[in-house]
Amino acid sequence: MGNLCAILAPKPPLKKKPVKRLPNPPPVPNSSSTRWTRIRSSRKQTPDDALLQEQALAAAILFQQHQHNGGAASLPFDRSSSLRYPNTNSSSKKGNSNVLPRSSSTRARSLTDPLLRPHQLVNQDVKIDELETNHFVLVHGGGFGAWCWYKTIALLEEGGYKVNAIDLIGSGIHSSDTNTIASLSEYVKPLTEFLEKLPDGKKVILVGHDFGGACISYAMELFPFKVAKAIFLAAAMLKNGQSTLDTFSQQATSDDLMRQAQIFLYANGNNQPPTAIDLDKAMLKDLLFNQSPSKDVALASVSMRPIPFAPVLEKVSLSDSKYGSVRRFYIATLEDNAIPITVQESMINASPPEQVLRLKGADHSPFFSKPQALHKLLVEISKVGSP
Repeated sequence: MGNLCAILAPKPPLKKKPVKRLPNPPPVPNSSSTRWTRIRSSRKQTPDDALLQEQALAAAILFQQHQHNGGAASLPFDRSSSLRYPNTNSSSKKGNSNVLPRSSSTRARSLTDPLLRPHQLVNQDVKIDELETNHFVLVHGGGFGAWCWYKTIALLEEGGYKVNAIDLIGSGIHSSDTNTIASLSEYVKPLTEFLEKLPDGKKVILVGHDFGGACISYAMELFPFKVAKAIFLAAAMLKNGQSTLDTFSQQATSDDLMRQAQIFLYANGNNQPPTAIDLDKAMLKDLLFNQSPSKDVALASVSMRPIPFAPVLEKVSLSDSKYGSVRRFYIATLEDNAIPITVQESMINASPPEQVLRLKGADHSPFFSKPQALHKLLVEISKVGSP
C-alpha cells in the first residue's frame, strides 16, 4: 500500500552562489555612552571617498532642516533592522505611528516580499466594504491545522478583513483520532457546518492549501451560492471523479521526498488498508519547509498530526452547475518539494482556473516562507471584479 500515496519527485534544490561577507569590526570599549565611534583609517582618501563625504554632509544638512521643520518624529527607527515606511492614513498621539510593526520572521527580507504595508500595495480605489465579500475562510492541508495560518490571519485582520481558520476533523486542536475518519464528508464536517450556518446572502472566499484543495472543492459543490471565490494554494485541484491520490500519484518516482517521508499507520491491523499517513519529523524541513524560518519548522514539528487515509482515496463528484459556477484562482509555489511545480501545472492545465498567480521563492508552506507576498495575492484576488 505504500506505493499508493506516492507523490511526484521534488524539484532539485537550487544551489545558491556563495556570498562573501566582511567580518564585523571589533567591539569598542567603553562605548555605552555613544552609539557611534570614529575609527581612524590609514587608507588614503580617493575621489569616491570625497564624493561620499559630500553626499553624507548634504544628507545631514537636509536632516537638520527636516528636524527644524517639525518632521523629526515622522519616521523613527528602533532596534529592529526592518525597513520603515510611511503610512499616510494613520496617526497617533505621539505622531510616530508611521512605522511598520516588527516582523515575527527571522528570515532575511527577499526581493519578492512587498516593501510597503499590505493595504498600500493593491487597488487603492477599491474599498474593503465595497467588495462582494471581505470574509476569508482558511482551510489547512493534510497534517496541518488552523495554527499554520497565524501570520496570514494577523495580516488580513490588520487590513480590515474578517477571517476564520477551520480545524478539520482530527486536525489541530480537534480531539478526534485521525485513524477513525472514514470519509471525506466526515473529515470536512467543520467546514460544511460553518458554511451551512452562514446567514442567507452572505458569501466567503475559501482558501484551501494542499489536501485542503479537495476539501474546499467538496464544499463548493454543496454550497456554491455561499462561495464568492475559491483560492487553491499549492493545493489539490481535482476534476470530477478524481481523488487526491489520483492527482498526486500521476508521475511518482521511487526517490521522491514524499515517498521517503511517509509512515503508514495501520490502526485496524497490518493485514488491513492503512488508516492514516504520518510524516517523518526528520524530513519535514526538506519536504514542506525548505524556505521557511526555523521557528515555524519547530512549531510544525510539534503540531502536525497524521493525515486520514480514506479521504485521500475518495473520488469526488463535481458538477459544472455547482462547483463549476464558483470562480477559481490558483497560487503556485515555485520552490515546492511536496507538490512540485510540474504537478501543480498539470492540475492547472487539466482544469484551468480564472487566474494563476505564482509565488517565487515559496516552499510548500508559503504562509510561513512568504507570508507578506501571500497576503498581497490574497488581497489582490479579493479585489478582482466580475469577469
